Amino acid sequence: MAEEQQPQEAQPPIFSIEKIYVKDMSLEAPNVPQIFLQHDNPQVNIELQNKTAMVDDGVFEVVVTITVTSKIQDKVAFLVEVAQAGIFVVRNMPQEALSGILGVACPNILFPYAREAISSTVVRAGFPPLLLNPINFEALYAQQLHQQQQQASENATATTS
Repeated sequence: MAEEQQPQEAQPPIFSIEKIYVKDMSLEAPNVPQIFLQHDNPQVNIELQNKTAMVDDGVFEVVVTITVTSKIQDKVAFLVEVAQAGIFVVRNMPQEALSGILGVACPNILFPYAREAISSTVVRAGFPPLLLNPINFEALYAQQLHQQQQQASENATATTS
């Protein structure tokens, strides 16, 4: 008797953190020790970048890079950059959910580690602690999607002209 083939059940979604690590870190304090004698309030500029790469089937590396530049008057007090990375397993997810997880959930997990690495590095360089405010990765992701949709519609309009 031939066995009847059972329909395959949908696999449950999988999301796990495999590893969290600092991929790259640098500190520059070009005007030390003279900058320590300055008592003006520093101007702080923060740049943020997200990258995602597939490592294996359903395995992704997400890297959140934060660059902080602090200036007093026109002199750089310090520049610190941290590339905080993680390896995440994400399987059995629809494409829309996958891009949201990689663009929102994973950076939300990595950001506190990057914030701590930046703060401790700045303190070790002799500066007061730098406490970065939380970042709304969901809003950044929505803004990125909106920009991509605008570019796609502009490109479609340009090719039909």
